[in-house]
Amino acid sequence: MKNYKRYLVTSALPYANGPIHIGHLAGVYIPSDIYVRYLRLKKRDVIWVCGSDEHGVPITLKAKKENISPQEVVDKFHYLNKKSFEDFGISFDIYSRTSNKIHYETASEIFKTINKKNGFEIKTTEQYYDEELNQFLADRYITGTCPHCGNEKAYGDQCEKCGTSLSPTELINPESTISGFKPVLKSTTHWYLPLDKSEEFLREWILEENKNWKTNVYGQCKSWLDTGLKPRAVSRDLDWGVPVPAKNADGKVLYVWFDAPIGYISATKEHTKDWEKYWKSEDTKLVHFIGKDNIVFHCIIFPAILKAEGSYILPDNVPANEFLNLENNKISTSRNWAVWLHEYLKDFENKQDLLRYVLTAFAPETKDNDFTWKDFQTKNNNELVAVLGNFVNRALVLTNKYFKGIVPESTNLLDEDKAILDEINIIKNKVESSIENYRFREALNETMGIARLGNKYLAETEPWKLFKTDIERVKSILYISLQITASLSIMIEPFLPFTAIKLRKFLQINKIEWDNIGEEELIHTGHKISKPSLLFSKIEDSDIQIQIDKLLKTKKDNLKKEQSLVAVKDNINFDDFQKIDIRIAKIIKAEKVAKTKKLLKLIVDTGINQRTIVSGIAEFYKSEEIIGKQVCVLVNLEARKIRGIESEGMILMAKNSDNTLSFISPDSITDNGSQIS
Repeated sequence: MKNYKRYLVTSALPYANGPIHIGHLAGVYIPSDIYVRYLRLKKRDVIWVCGSDEHGVPITLKAKKENISPQEVVDKFHYLNKKSFEDFGISFDIYSRTSNKIHYETASEIFKTINKKNGFEIKTTEQYYDEELNQFLADRYITGTCPHCGNEKAYGDQCEKCGTSLSPTELINPESTISGFKPVLKSTTHWYLPLDKSEEFLREWILEENKNWKTNVYGQCKSWLDTGLKPRAVSRDLDWGVPVPAKNADGKVLYVWFDAPIGYISATKEHTKDWEKYWKSEDTKLVHFIGKDNIVFHCIIFPAILKAEGSYILPDNVPANEFLNLENNKISTSRNWAVWLHEYLKDFENKQDLLRYVLTAFAPETKDNDFTWKDFQTKNNNELVAVLGNFVNRALVLTNKYFKGIVPESTNLLDEDKAILDEINIIKNKVESSIENYRFREALNETMGIARLGNKYLAETEPWKLFKTDIERVKSILYISLQITASLSIMIEPFLPFTAIKLRKFLQINKIEWDNIGEEELIHTGHKISKPSLLFSKIEDSDIQIQIDKLLKTKKDNLKKEQSLVAVKDNINFDDFQKIDIRIAKIIKAEKVAKTKKLLKLIVDTGINQRTIVSGIAEFYKSEEIIGKQVCVLVNLEARKIRGIESEGMILMAKNSDNTLSFISPDSITDNGSQIS
């Protein structure tokens, strides 16, 4: 393992068009805060940079919608989000923004350096243009049917169902997600980063040199590389962003995916004049903390940019997390299905560490995970209150009760007492290993092991029973208990920084050095501690019900909104209606269509004949569970080929508010071929 002199840690720049929610905190900012706080406690030379990502189409759209300028939008959310991070103890060394002058200069310099080396390709291509809004569309603002798996909501750059990299022109039936209109192709000229020319370098660097990366990160990178990289535009037609510093570039800005990660560099420049030793020295360890939706940008595209520029180091690791869901549903900002940080503190005042603890315990480190309010309550009551809070309270209360808050003298420590301190050192080493390998859930659990150890020690030694018969033994027990508490006051700091400060105030001590954890005399005989209050308080069922009721109201509001948006189709005349022939049919055979996720090939008995129908219901029904089911079939629909299969009709389905599908079936067994009229 390389011996690094310094660390540069970055966290994904949150987009400045909305507030921060628990998914952001769990996926990126708490893990990076734990890591950086640990490095600081270990006396490592570390800088942690972050800031607001303030360019791109969503900003301009929000500005238009609210009839304000893009700058007003980003100002509002930059300061709101900055405060949310501060409120939760997220301890960036700098929280900058990509609308700053230093960022414009830095992004422009890097573009110009690459451009001088002929590192870009200039192409005139046809791109989708929204005539309703008079603007070109970013790939993410075009959806359509994936040509590979049939997903009808694939994006213009990637299908999230099958993971295939796409270009917008590959989509079937493309649509502007902004206006809903079908876009047209229009010529435009842009600068492209030739990622295909970086493929060999990226393959060796990622697939050979970084096999220790997290499985989800390594796997996604391999998938992209195996599919084959293509040139990617670094500019776009827009009036909000860093202007392209080149000739004939009027009305063009740097694409947000190009300029945003450069924000890490400009933020470091803003923070220190010695920025180059952090970005250009091989003895610096660069670590990017991100969510899984940013893997390709930080592991493939940004390294390709840095390599093309030529003077920057590449990341040592990119420990990306998966997504956090809320009450078994995907967090959605547009549907208000989220727990917003600034709102959480109104309901749970001064309970930042409680949320930090729960989000670390349920961090989506290797797979998507779920946050529920019941789990939140359980973690607080059964662990923070019953384990950590209980041990600290017992140790301090007993010291105040028996020795007036004076740390007693340990005249005769037994082997079992010394073994406790040895165990703390073993736990400390495990925590260090876990944190340095980005396993923060594991590190938190190990740290809580010290509190469990303390509770077990007190339960087995029972000093309250010995006070009248063996005062010297009670002194030793409480002396050891206070050493455990002192070790805890620093061990918990990366995870629970507010609690660590509170605990040290109880003990009336300054911050202990990390390397001294587990030592016998962290807190000395004769030292006076204060009278403690409770570190944590129970969360009642009524508190949780308030939060659940909020989400239920959100769900109902979303349902009403969606129902109101479903427009009734235009009237048809009676003659047209009579042309429709819908009959009852029985599914007699069903099987998945190869290389698709949505399609089932069905053989149905219509009473007239048996026919094949291809239906996009595989996400909702397994083939074996629908055989024998009676359904409604449009039998006189013109046949068409779907994935090379002749489909002769359509199964009628009801689309629910959550986009799931349900069969329309008779309420009792009916003859196949019965006509619906």
